[in-house]
Amino acid sequence: MSGPATNAPDIAVLLPCYNEAATIGQVVRDFRAALPEARIYVYDNNSTDGTALTAMLAGATVVRERRQGKGHVVRRMFCDIDADIYIMADGDGTYGPADAEELIRTLITERVDMVVGTRRGVHADAGRNGHAFGNRLFNGLYRLLFGNDFTDILSGYRAFSRRYVKSFPAVSAGFEIETEMSVHASRLKLPVTELELNYGRRPAGSQSKLSTFRDGFKILGMFAMLMKETRPFAFFASIASAFLMAGILFGAPVIVEYLQTGLVPRMPTWVLSLCLVGLSFVSFAGGVILDSVAQGRNELLRLHYLSLPSIYSGKRSDPAEEAARKRDAA
Repeated sequence: MSGPATNAPDIAVLLPCYNEAATIGQVVRDFRAALPEARIYVYDNNSTDGTALTAMLAGATVVRERRQGKGHVVRRMFCDIDADIYIMADGDGTYGPADAEELIRTLITERVDMVVGTRRGVHADAGRNGHAFGNRLFNGLYRLLFGNDFTDILSGYRAFSRRYVKSFPAVSAGFEIETEMSVHASRLKLPVTELELNYGRRPAGSQSKLSTFRDGFKILGMFAMLMKETRPFAFFASIASAFLMAGILFGAPVIVEYLQTGLVPRMPTWVLSLCLVGLSFVSFAGGVILDSVAQGRNELLRLHYLSLPSIYSGKRSDPAEEAARKRDAA
């Protein structure tokens, strides 16, 4: 972190908030103490308890995002703010601002694009038993579908490079945004790492906005959508296998009866089985075609990622030159 001032990275702390007046003031002050050189932004997501005023009085730059949902807030933050290094945390006080410097040091020394602050003991104490079970379920499902890059995909405490932030499409609307962040890194095979950190309890007067079932189903839906978009062959091959097994299940008794009697008395069942087998082949063919499309999209995304300046290359981006490039592109 030390070095000439001209080479010091530009750091932005991003805090998405919804009704966190009880904690956001202290969180902002603690981040200012931990990272005095950083710019601190609080994006208020329609709070009704004075979160924005409390954050402003604590010294943060406050912006309002009207579309409800953490995904909308993160997309707006990543779009609005230019920096070399980004720290994203929650405004509820469960993540320690004192750990931010270690996240940044890990990002720089290991030359990665994202550091995830995994939550120590989160499986044993996630606020409610449903949350703890959900964490185990989603992390296991992620490893099964997308690889072993992460052990805590739902952590909201992360450090990013500029290349990661400006190449991340961010299509999620709610709490499933962390899952999308992890899949983006695995999809493009970006260098990432994890750092185990303490995870605190919410103080009195601060309530969790996470709904075990509603947000859990949204995250499962995001898993399905990202599987379809990033691994379409595996996604549609699974559907094809289900159709094929159902077709065989319905058709086998009809075939046996035909071999025994030479008759097909259950014609509707036979037609249904043929339709299911046909759908199986269609789904499989669709998966093969879409897999080629997905590979092309991944290559374009990675080329865009590689075109962005890296803080590790020693080349710093010039805001004026970047603005000129954007005007020329427009």
